[in-house]
Amino acid sequence: MSFNAELAQGTLERERFRHYMIQDAHYLEGFARALALLSAKGHQSDHIVQFAESARVAIIVERSLHGEYFIDFGITPEEFAYTEPTPVCEHYISYLLRLASLEPFEVGVAGVLPCFWIYREVGKRILSVATRPNPYQRWIDTYSGEEFEKSVDAVIAVVDSLAASASERSVQLMHKAFRRSTQLEWMFWDSAYRKATWPCNF
Repeated sequence: MSFNAELAQGTLERERFRHYMIQDAHYLEGFARALALLSAKGHQSDHIVQFAESARVAIIVERSLHGEYFIDFGITPEEFAYTEPTPVCEHYISYLLRLASLEPFEVGVAGVLPCFWIYREVGKRILSVATRPNPYQRWIDTYSGEEFEKSVDAVIAVVDSLAASASERSVQLMHKAFRRSTQLEWMFWDSAYRKATWPCNF
């Protein structure tokens, strides 16, 4: 995608990345809420601990990585609070919260997996081709790091384990949730590149 290719090259327009960071901060808060809901549904105590910790880490990442970039890009708390989630961001958050709230545990976990897995693969790919020095190096380091890789492997392992004992219908729903979230990941980056907003304001 243009967003990620230009980020790797260090040529991504600052306003595009600025737009992305604001929306990503909104998204991560919603993502953390979905993870917290899933932790309460865990089939085992290890699931409860794992997804509660993932929710905590999502908030920590939002506060550290985004906090630093907010300062660099001159994004004030007032501007962030005033800037609403875009249509794609709001839809993605709502979709994950619906899965976590209304669907079985295994379907909800399959729905949050793309955010982990795709960011790891994109982060590693960008790291391998990135121009240095790169103004977005902190972002690259966050998602290509060993700690993040381990957390992704842990979620994949849970999804594989759940799928192995799930009914055929449940596995189909897991595939559907994974596919839809993957599409929304693509749409999120595309939306950021276009600096998309709501088509009309009242």
